[in-house]
Amino acid sequence: MSDSIDRRRFLEIAAASGLSTGLAGQPARAAAAGPGALDSKQGGAVPRSPRPFLTEARDFVDVSRGKPRPFTLRGEALEKARLTPRTWRLEIVGDESSQLGRPSGLEDGTALDLAGLEELGKTHGVKYLKAMQCNNIPFPLGQGLWEGVPLREVIRRVGEVGNVRRAYYWGFHNNDPAQLFQSSLAFNRVMETPPWEPPPLVAYRLNGQEIPLERGGPVRMVVPWAHGFKSIKWLQRIVLTNDYRANDTYALANNDPESYLKTAAYLGKSPPSFPAGEPIVIEGTAMVGWSGLKRVEFWLRPGTGDGRLAPDDPAWKKAVWRPCELMPPPSDWEAILPEGTSPREVWGFNPRTGRPKDWPLLFSMVPWTARLEGLAPGPYEFRARAVDLNGFAQPEPRPYQKSGLNRVPCQTWVVTA
Repeated sequence: MSDSIDRRRFLEIAAASGLSTGLAGQPARAAAAGPGALDSKQGGAVPRSPRPFLTEARDFVDVSRGKPRPFTLRGEALEKARLTPRTWRLEIVGDESSQLGRPSGLEDGTALDLAGLEELGKTHGVKYLKAMQCNNIPFPLGQGLWEGVPLREVIRRVGEVGNVRRAYYWGFHNNDPAQLFQSSLAFNRVMETPPWEPPPLVAYRLNGQEIPLERGGPVRMVVPWAHGFKSIKWLQRIVLTNDYRANDTYALANNDPESYLKTAAYLGKSPPSFPAGEPIVIEGTAMVGWSGLKRVEFWLRPGTGDGRLAPDDPAWKKAVWRPCELMPPPSDWEAILPEGTSPREVWGFNPRTGRPKDWPLLFSMVPWTARLEGLAPGPYEFRARAVDLNGFAQPEPRPYQKSGLNRVPCQTWVVTA
């Protein structure tokens, strides 16, 4: 994306391109002819279609649970489920193993309501960019500007606590106990999130608007460093406990309940063929996980079939990986962020200059491109991988699925004569 594009032009091109989500699944395209060899660093004048940096709430990939799904409730059922701004309440209580100074419950009317949460937001509010991703789906679900109150500040409402090692929390997923969807965090991780990481958030806004029911509103949890099962939708209850064990629903399905987001590159969709003699630009998205992102690389080789390549195939050791081009930080963030939002208010940005302190931003997505020229007619395999700040190349350092899918993606296509 051009780093000088103005807001109006940005929106015009985004709408015209149909790339409304900024996710994997975007089409690759043939670029205008220009100088340069098979190298993503050359030919910087090749035009690139801007992709929206924020995903519209309606365009997030939906992986909601519940039968029926909570956002399909209407009228009285929605009110009884406490899923309207007027009826929403959040309980913060302890179990028999812990002590709380001032539990916050429904029965005595002390549960936190939305007005109270927004009031806390006036003094403790936080905004940050965060991409959502399920640990068992090989692409991000969408990226938003989330706004709310750090979970630690909400917990402080219950006063002095004792004998607490973990915070359990869950949302509404129908009154059937078998459908309960829950998660948890270590208490010290909640209360002592370091300032160089965004905190777990009790969120009530997405991209400057109320969080819609489809996205887990009116209030949901957002855990920036984690896969989506930690960011519980329709949040309603927090239990502080001395039980050290994670209670995450996903752990029962043999997933790692403490897994951090992985740094990974994802491919967009490509057409099955490209004409010879024209440069090709392949587009994709990279997730900036816990270990940061150093670069994205691609490997292009003549096609040998369906693109399958066993992990122990000798071809991996002979692969030549070339650098891709990451989208630079835009110069006009007010054209990217919701109208009326200053980047100086957003976590990870310099409050004086309004520029990102680091790029790409931690726990966010960043678009990348690879420019290919001079390809002879024939079939090809295109692979991409991310390299994190520790120097590990995807799928390392955690290639096993239970802590999140992270395999090297591949597409096959043909250059036609």
